[in-house]
Amino acid sequence: MIRFFQSEDAQGLVEFALVLPPVLLILVFGLVELGTVLSVAMTMSSATREGARVASALVNGGGALGCSAGQSPNAASVDPNVIAAVERVLVGTGTRVALADLTQIRIAKATLAGAETAGQINTWNYQLNGGPVVDGQQLDFVPASQPWQACSRDNGSPADSAVITITYTYRGRTPLRMLVPMFNQFTMTDHTVMAMNANR
Repeated sequence: MIRFFQSEDAQGLVEFALVLPPVLLILVFGLVELGTVLSVAMTMSSATREGARVASALVNGGGALGCSAGQSPNAASVDPNVIAAVERVLVGTGTRVALADLTQIRIAKATLAGAETAGQINTWNYQLNGGPVVDGQQLDFVPASQPWQACSRDNGSPADSAVITITYTYRGRTPLRMLVPMFNQFTMTDHTVMAMNANR
């Protein structure tokens, strides 16, 4: 009996049993966190694509192009409809996106390289139920600056392109955020560029 207690045969097994559960927990939390990040990224990508599609379809609000009286008659409704399209995807069933962590939605004129054109960026900031009403639903985003007027968007040849960008602050959802600072909070950005539908 004394010989059994003095033996070190089971020491490795005991050490393995002490180390394995924490390592497994870190792996599980890491997989859950990574899955959530991927889900949020796919939702953001779908949202920017939908916003760009609506921006392309609505272009300048119809009618004769221009910002004078009688031209582009529905121009005022273009950007709110784009924001509504983005928001509908972000709050759709099963999404893991918290709108309050969405820093900004931007609608901008795209350069030939697909970047935002300086001075032509419309920004919308989060404000719960503070935005315009679209299809009976009040938006949670309000316009902060609107230098790229819808009435000036050209769908001729060559057509303008719109770039829709959303910036999101991801916050860790598992205890892993306390162990790995990277998972505590970081910024995610997604954008989609689409040319305006040409009608001439």
